[in-house]
Amino acid sequence: MSTATRPADAPDAGEFGLIARHFQRLGLANPSQVALGIGDDCALLAPTPGSQLAISSDMLVQGRHFFPDVDPAALGHKALAVNLSDLAAMGARPLGFTLAIALPEANDSWLKPFATGLFALADAHACPLVGGDTTRGPLNICITVFGEVLPGMAMRRGAAQAGDDLYVSGQVGEARMALELRRETPWALEHIDTPSRPALIERMDRPTPRLALGQALSGLAHAALDISDGLVGDLRHILRASGVGAVIDWASLPRTGAIAALPEVHQQTCLLHGGDDYELLFTAPATARDSLLSAAQASQTSIHRIGCITAESGMLRLLDAAGQDRPILGQSFDHFAT
Repeated sequence: MSTATRPADAPDAGEFGLIARHFQRLGLANPSQVALGIGDDCALLAPTPGSQLAISSDMLVQGRHFFPDVDPAALGHKALAVNLSDLAAMGARPLGFTLAIALPEANDSWLKPFATGLFALADAHACPLVGGDTTRGPLNICITVFGEVLPGMAMRRGAAQAGDDLYVSGQVGEARMALELRRETPWALEHIDTPSRPALIERMDRPTPRLALGQALSGLAHAALDISDGLVGDLRHILRASGVGAVIDWASLPRTGAIAALPEVHQQTCLLHGGDDYELLFTAPATARDSLLSAAQASQTSIHRIGCITAESGMLRLLDAAGQDRPILGQSFDHFAT
């Protein structure tokens, strides 16, 4: 998103005018971690001495990750939120981000609310835009976010230990319910009353990155990730990386009233395989329970103990209230499986 090669007398149009109008925030002081922001071939970040960089990229493609008629302000929010959620899962603090965006046309009436949604979330977490690129093409948004974490404090997928408790933050399944509503899936239309629908759509379109909780968990939790493709599918990433198994307590999964009212097969679809929740799924030793509750309270984010980690590598079980195995129905999202 460099403007270095723009002729001094170039009109305020085209790519550079688009950047200047919507993404170059003149007059705003750079935070201390940004040594050089938009305007040169590279941005320069200044992490805290002794810290490690945490870097993540996510791409949102129209028709694959969002509906064509989505509110552009919500899309701006979500494009950054899904990346900040990755930093949260590592316990990292944001430093800045880059934006690469392909646009069918330079549509100011669409770009203005998109940028508003993007920067509202960026400002809330002191995470400035420091560069990127724009081009013409099918709508495609790619953000790379940069953060920092102290050495040895990042929560990695491969750090779960047998005997750990298994936790999830917030609520899961609501974004999947919203997706089925947008798809006009018959069971969703039948079971979800009209007054409940706007809040569910908002949950899908404007996820909350759990940055405060992630940073509070650093040093307490062992392994963590954010739920983007479904609780079961994402949990399996931890199990494979750590060489462990897990037991999920079906009754302990947090569920809203709308989900609790569904038949179990649809509850499983939402709770176990619903993507776009961007809640944190993490493991921690049983000795940390009181400290974890304090961390949750300090970050104003609820957490729920939903099971435990076992020594049986790759084995995942779902138990009912009587301790009996229940079949895990359905599967989580895979970009290349559907």
